[in-house]
Order: sequence, then C-alpha cells, then structure tokens
Amino acid sequence: MKLFSKEQIYAGDKITSEKQQISSTDLMERAGSQIFNWIDLRMQGAQVPIHVFCGIGNNGGDGLVLARQLILAGYNVNTFVVNCSDKRSKDFLVNYDRIKNVTKNWPTLLRCAEDFPVIQPEDIIVDAVFGIGLNRPVDECVKNLFIHFRTSKAFTLSIDIPSGLYTDKAVTDEDGVVHAGYTLSFASPKLVFFLPETAKYTVQWEVLDIGLDQEFLQTTQTEAQLIGKHEVLPNYIQRGKFSHKGEFGHALIIGGSYGKMGAVTLASKAALSAGAGLVTAYIPKCGYQILQTALPEAMVITDVNKEKITAIDFDITPTVIGFGIGIGTDEKTLKAFKSFLKSNKSPLVIDADGINMLAKKQDLLKLLPAETVLTPHPKELERLIGTWENDFNKLEKVKAFSNTYKVIVVIKGANSITVFDDTLYVNTTGNPGLATAGSGDTLTGIITGLIAQGYHPVVASIFGVYLHGKAADIAVENYGYQSLLASHIIDYLGEAFIDLFKEPEQQQVAQAEEEPQK
Repeated sequence: MKLFSKEQIYAGDKITSEKQQISSTDLMERAGSQIFNWIDLRMQGAQVPIHVFCGIGNNGGDGLVLARQLILAGYNVNTFVVNCSDKRSKDFLVNYDRIKNVTKNWPTLLRCAEDFPVIQPEDIIVDAVFGIGLNRPVDECVKNLFIHFRTSKAFTLSIDIPSGLYTDKAVTDEDGVVHAGYTLSFASPKLVFFLPETAKYTVQWEVLDIGLDQEFLQTTQTEAQLIGKHEVLPNYIQRGKFSHKGEFGHALIIGGSYGKMGAVTLASKAALSAGAGLVTAYIPKCGYQILQTALPEAMVITDVNKEKITAIDFDITPTVIGFGIGIGTDEKTLKAFKSFLKSNKSPLVIDADGINMLAKKQDLLKLLPAETVLTPHPKELERLIGTWENDFNKLEKVKAFSNTYKVIVVIKGANSITVFDDTLYVNTTGNPGLATAGSGDTLTGIITGLIAQGYHPVVASIFGVYLHGKAADIAVENYGYQSLLASHIIDYLGEAFIDLFKEPEQQQVAQAEEEPQK
C-alpha cells in the first residue's frame, strides 16, 4: 500500500475534482459521508453523546458534514467550532451554513477553556480540528482543549490524522496533539502512524476510500510503502516438482565466538527454514560439536582459532554470506573481516558485531558489494550513522547513508523499515514478543536464506522482515509475548509461508477450529 505525502493528497484532490467534474465541496461531502457510514454501521442508532469538534479549515469542514448527517440520522450530536483564527476555508463556510439549516442547535464557538463542554467517559469525541496541512504549533487554548479530551477518558476518533500531528516533521509538544483511539485516514495511512515517536498518537487506524482518481492512485510513486501480505505475495518464488537443493543456493553463515554459538545456530537454522538449499556455518573451533549436534542439517567449517574467528578461509563458493552474528569485535577478528571484504565476491547480509566493526572502521564500508543488506538494531544504527534528532532526521540520515554506500538498511523496530534508493518499505507484521534475545539473528538467517534462493536483496529484505514478523504473530498465539523465544520464530516460519496463500475466510475458520469448546 502506498503512503501518500500531504502534497500528493492535495494533488489527488485537485485531479479528482477536475477529472470527475465535481467541486471541492462535493468531494468534502463524499469524505464526510464515508465517515458517517463508518460510524453508523457500528453505532446502529445508539444514543451515546457524540461531540464533534471542528476546526475552521477543510478538516473542520469534513467534521461539519459528519455532524449534519449524524443529526439528520437522529443521533445525539453536539457540534463545536474551535475558533482559533479569523481565516476560514471556503468549504468550511459552505458546510457551516448547511448545518445551520438542519438544526436549531447551531455549532458552539469555542474561544477559551471556559467554553469547553463537559465530556463523560462514556461519550464519543470526534476530532476534526486540524488536518494534514498543519505546519505550526497549536496555541495554548487549543492545547488545553486536547488535554481536556484526554482527561475526559472518552473514546476519541480523529478524522484523517490526529489534530496537532504533522505528516512530515517531529512533534515538539505532546500536549499539542490529540491522542486518538482510532483514526479514519483518507486514501492511505500516514507515515507518522508507524514511527516510534509518533505512532502513539493513534491506537488504531483505518483507510477510508473517498473516491480519489484511480489513475492517480495507481501511477503516483510514493516515498514510502506499507508492506503486508498482498505486497509480498507477488514476489514469492514457486518451486517446481523436479526441483533439487542445488537450485536454491548455498548460504554461508560466518560468526560465533566462545559463549555465543547460539547466534550462529539460530541464523543457520533460520536460513534453512527460509528455504536455502544448503547452509554452511563458518565458526571458531569451540562451536564445532555445538553446531553439528544442534543443527545436523548444516555443514560446518571451523576457523584455526578455538574461541574466536581470526582468519576467514573457505573452499566453497557461497551464493550469499550472512556475517557478524555473535562474532565479537576483537582486533584479530576485525583484521580478518577487512581481509575478507577485500576478496569477497558474494552478496552479503551483515548484522550485529559485523555492523559494529563497520561503525568502528568506516573505511570498510567502501569495500561492501552493492546492495549489501545491513540489519542494525537502534544502538547499532546509531553507531553507524551517528545520533539523530528525531525519527524524520533518522530516516533522512539512513537514506543518505544508503545512497552513499549503495546498501540496503533494515531499521529494526515495531514497524521495521527497509531503506533503499530513497524508498521506505514499512513492515506491518510483528509484535512485542520479538523483543527477545536471538530475534535479530533469526532475521539475518531468513534474509540470507531468501537471497540464496534467488530473491533480489531488496525483495529478500522486505519479504524476510515480513515473514519474521508473521511467524512471531502466529507463534505468540501459543506462547504470549513474554515467553516467545527466537527459536519459536523459526518453528513457525513454515506457517508464515502457508499463511501467504490463506484467504481471510480460511484463517477465520482455522482459528475457530482451534478455539476450545466452551
């Protein structure tokens, strides 16, 4: 799913009006009607007090359309206009007149805190104060209104975006942003719904189709894309009846040190479970029995050193190499890494201490093959690109880093973002159970295993992150967040693949069959 910028949404509105020969007022009516339909379907006429707070721009106009339709449908509605400026949009004024024609209970103008209505916890707040065009901090009165929303404990529904939240820059004052329980977003969700610092401003979101021009939606290229099942499924590589392991590549996993052989074991097993035809682990001698016992499906090559990797020398030709898990940053290991990079011709996936060594000796970055995949957690990313001021600054720095070295960067987190060629691929799978030791090692193995089979490194990164999160989503149903282990992610990877081909109805039936009889 494309994540459109505010400039693109404005352009889409204009193109839609021109091509469909409708006015901006008619488009606003369409948007407000969609919000009404969404609410009416769920409330079915229930007489819970609904407080609709409208700004004086187009977002407020959407709110007035909604309030008018709720009134006409017989709902218990109180409408308020947040009188924060003398400038009113044309379409706001049109709909202000229209609502006055259907009710004697005209919208109440709010000028200061003394005007704020009493809101009970069981009431509903509709936030239509500011839209995507906001570009300045809100004034004190509006900030106090948003605080009033929160202290009321009432359910808050935001239209398009929580008021006070910018689409393209960081929040400077949390009190100046509505904390929405749900956001109905027009045309596409907003990137800020998925960033660590701003995702908290809406608990849930849903996209409403307001009939923007289909050609515009389909042909417009966006900086960011939201990745779900429908986005990854077309990239799935089918296997033929007469396929054999030689067709699915040979992955080499290089890593491990004394006391950290579990990381290599997890990565190697994940690479095999992701579909690599062959996997070889290159490890220090101390891990030989561990790997051969824990993972009999993998082959093993050992370093001359017993406790750490000090030289990287092998006589195989791997399709792809996963490097860095559990390897440490000893000077001898770093020297071996540099020597390896100078002679390596295989695609690379680098994680953990591999990234730490690159951060320590940044001249090594120039030795990376184009489209090398880096999978840092936040602290490793900071070592690599330096500190950042906020999430937007972080994304800009990662894009610049990716472009400079022609690498793919997976920013791991609640919505992991894969960055390459100035494009952001925002993942939708995963849960807090992934915050566990070894989770990143499994992701490295999955991506490595996918590249081994012939997936392009960008596709492998996007697909691997999706599968990693989906396996955790399936596993957590049995284990819960606290008890989810990295090995469980691998155990459920097969179900994540199978889930790609399940229709929603099949998933519901399967879930119902698994539920115990009451």
